[in-house]
Amino acid sequence: MSNYSIKDLEQLSGIKAHTLRIWEQRYNLLNPKRTDTNIRYYDDVDLKLILNVAMLNTNGIKISKIAAMSSNDISQEIIRLTDQSMDHTDQIQALTICMIEMDEDRFEKVLSTNILKLGFEETVLDVIYPFLSKIGVLWQTGAINPAQEHFISNLIRQKLIVAIDGQMGKSQGKTFMLFLPEGELHELSLLFSSYLIKKHGHKVIYLGQSTPQIDLISVYKIQQPDYLLTIITSSPTGDKVQDYVNMLGKEFSKSEIFISGLQALEQSLTIPSNIRLLTYAKEIKQVLLQMDHETV
Repeated sequence: MSNYSIKDLEQLSGIKAHTLRIWEQRYNLLNPKRTDTNIRYYDDVDLKLILNVAMLNTNGIKISKIAAMSSNDISQEIIRLTDQSMDHTDQIQALTICMIEMDEDRFEKVLSTNILKLGFEETVLDVIYPFLSKIGVLWQTGAINPAQEHFISNLIRQKLIVAIDGQMGKSQGKTFMLFLPEGELHELSLLFSSYLIKKHGHKVIYLGQSTPQIDLISVYKIQQPDYLLTIITSSPTGDKVQDYVNMLGKEFSKSEIFISGLQALEQSLTIPSNIRLLTYAKEIKQVLLQMDHETV
């Protein structure tokens, strides 16, 4: 069980610490504990409650009414709101609650409902990607543990793989080779890129996580892809990122290479002429739409 300060609750819920203190004092909404040195802290139960309360309050339910509701009533109201609302913030909050509770059935229902109403692409871009960003905040504050992060990432990964399997390439399409650098394991964005590429009728050679340089070169010689795409989120880091980019530009000089990811975008890199940085998730879709236009 994790411990949270009131500032942690503020960051995770979006409710100001001052407001949380008023709710605590006026409505006995939270039940802070104290350490042996008399420092106040909150636990997982408090976090779950305040996430639910924040969602209800944002949707117009007065705090006095929420405070009088039972835990079961709050849960039922959250489910009702999630099912009816297509507001992206509400959906992200609902997914966050599912993750903290590790409620797979509810997570599947929320995600499936969004896909049905919004479509797969919009769900990924407008709900899942912001949700993954929120997971990063939760990780930094210690609000989730590795098991919770792996649990939710694997559920999303399964959805992406099913969506990819439903796409068929075209014989006249280009060939893309997708891979992550050696040591890089953050695969969700690469999987979504694979989905988009296949949806636009192109062939994907998917090498996936942690691809050694020697294997990358070997497959390239056999397949001779038109394009390469990689995402550098956590590995390599520092000066090694520039070295890696230089290697890609040199070894695969006959192909155009797309690179994205935190490590690539946060540094002032010297970019070889055959490499293009993609700065956000929707940009790969724009690249594909431009290709479609050029072939018409």
